[in-house]
Amino acid sequence: MSPAETSAPPRPARWGLAAKLFAILTLLGAVAVLVTGGLGYVRARDALEETIYNQLTAARQTKARQVETYFRTVRNDLRLMATSKMVVDAMRGFHTAFDELEQKHLPDGMRQKVDDWYAENFLPNVRRLLGKDAAVADYLPVGGAAAYLQYYYIVANPHPMLRRSLLDDAGDGSAYSALHAIYHPLLRNAASTVGFFDFMLADTKSGRLVYGMAKEVDFATSLRVGPYRHTNLAAAVAHCAGAPERSATCLEDFAPYLPSDGQPTAFMAAPVIDQGIVIGVLIAQLSIEEIDRVVTGGRRWRQEGFGATGETYLIGPDSLVRSGARLFFEDRDAFFAELKANGDPPEETDAIRRYGTPVMHQKIDTVATRAALAGLEGTGHVIGARGRPTLASWGPLAIPGVKWVLVAKIETREAFAPIYQLERDLLIVGGLAFLVVLVTGAWLSRSLLGPLRELTAGVKRFAAGDYGAKVPARSRDEIGELCLAFNGMVDELHTKNVVIENKNRENEELLLNVLPAPIANRLRGGEQRIADGFAEVTVAFADLVGFTALTSEMPPQEVVTLLNGLFTRFDIAAQDLGIEKIKTVGDAYMAVCGMPEPVDNHAERMVRMAIRMVHITREHALENHVVMKLRVGINSGPVVAGVIGRSKYIYDLWGDTVNLASRMESGGIPDSIQVTRPVYEKLKDEFAFEPRGLIEVKGKGSVEAWLLRL
Repeated sequence: MSPAETSAPPRPARWGLAAKLFAILTLLGAVAVLVTGGLGYVRARDALEETIYNQLTAARQTKARQVETYFRTVRNDLRLMATSKMVVDAMRGFHTAFDELEQKHLPDGMRQKVDDWYAENFLPNVRRLLGKDAAVADYLPVGGAAAYLQYYYIVANPHPMLRRSLLDDAGDGSAYSALHAIYHPLLRNAASTVGFFDFMLADTKSGRLVYGMAKEVDFATSLRVGPYRHTNLAAAVAHCAGAPERSATCLEDFAPYLPSDGQPTAFMAAPVIDQGIVIGVLIAQLSIEEIDRVVTGGRRWRQEGFGATGETYLIGPDSLVRSGARLFFEDRDAFFAELKANGDPPEETDAIRRYGTPVMHQKIDTVATRAALAGLEGTGHVIGARGRPTLASWGPLAIPGVKWVLVAKIETREAFAPIYQLERDLLIVGGLAFLVVLVTGAWLSRSLLGPLRELTAGVKRFAAGDYGAKVPARSRDEIGELCLAFNGMVDELHTKNVVIENKNRENEELLLNVLPAPIANRLRGGEQRIADGFAEVTVAFADLVGFTALTSEMPPQEVVTLLNGLFTRFDIAAQDLGIEKIKTVGDAYMAVCGMPEPVDNHAERMVRMAIRMVHITREHALENHVVMKLRVGINSGPVVAGVIGRSKYIYDLWGDTVNLASRMESGGIPDSIQVTRPVYEKLKDEFAFEPRGLIEVKGKGSVEAWLLRL
């Protein structure tokens, strides 16, 4: 070997330890950021999508049950009315009286007055709705009896159009008017009680509507000849006329009906049978308003969790909507602009404008509606009626006589808004994290690697739960400071961990005081939107009568002490009976039995709770030398329950059952317990009730109520 070769310096390493460490840290950091961010994004998107589908499906199924229940109730009410002796007698009487009027000569000028009324009051509206000219002769009543009755009950009716049904006796001295004065008030009250827009009686022999409660222009007309022979009303009568079964009912789907100002109207009919022979048909006219209220949730989409673009809608076999679109009610100009932008036929848009509703005029034909009409339930991404990507849940309804489907949907852009925000955040955080990795890798590559082993070992012991792990600080440089900081962190985290454990125990106790234990467990398990439906529970409202006046002169401390003492005793009684206290508002107390854990005897428990509350109130009043009386209202039925709020949780109930229970309390008698029919039917053999009869309830009309004997 030559001297030159032996004296040559060693070649420098291409990749030193610092460079390798920097490269490895950079690569690992980049991979970790990409994998974690990508995996988190995908899982978050899938979880959100599943949650949205579950919510849409739950909302659709709830509304489907409500619509099906509505028609089932209507069917039962109509069947009961058709088999009643009152309706059978009325049908026979009106048939005879109508025939007598058919043979009677019309007074001079009467038919002309009817013709003039049609020309002035009915025909202009027909032309507006149809969008074309129409001859008055095409809509005039045919026959002497029809002209006679329409004159006295429509043309000469002293009441305005929407209140014509208030006329009991036309005062013409005819046998028809005498019968009308007897049966009309009864049928009018029956229609009001069951919520029908109109009651009609059709003669199966002549095809005439011999009676109509609302006195619209179809009153006394023929369903075999004339303008109404092709209506769904005529179809309902024709189907039921040949069905001599007392349990038979005939439902005809909604269609625009000119006598009702062109509004979408459905008819349900039941045969009136006398001695095995169908002598007539009882028809109930159903308005679309009740169906629309159920499907749209009273047009409270945001409150029902549908956000800014979500909604549910009904579709018939013709792909025409049976409930109004959300945009139609919220922004009508935008609604028509979207119809135009989507290329909907101009005649469809014109019909919606003329009739003032998209029901039976707007056509929605999407993948979701076609699948549901084929009898399939499902969820998925579809292009909605407005031409935008949506998440939808669809399925058919089980309503005999009609083929309807229900679709619940929300636009994808709104549903995935949190994911889009997460995507932006991940990009920002990922970029920052990658930058941190670069800086950290460069710094670590220039640091001494020796003390890191001890620090790593200490970190591992600490991660395993060894809060006594300490790392010796062997130098005064940054690594030494890191070791000192690590030791301080261990001590501080150990102290904070003890504090956190204590706080967690306190928070858990506080949460159990605010929410029922099952709900609190679900909330701790990560559920963010807790909402459940319960088919049968019992709700009670209690209120102190005159409490405001009683405490107006008392010091605030005494008021709080008095009320707290009373409600504490209520809480003890509720706990003994397995009843869930929901909330107190002022001097009002609300409780429910049968949820969140179902019990069979929820009504009995709640009544016993109410009895205890009345006795507790009496005892508390005697002990505190004041006069206090408690008023309690109880109702049983389905409710929706859930947790609302974010900073202050509250578990609350909603639904007609809750509203009616509240009305039972507010319309009750001091020092008494007032219950509805569902409660009475469950407990009438166990408790002594006194019928109170019908009482007026806000938003419900007349409702039966019973008082519990104490």
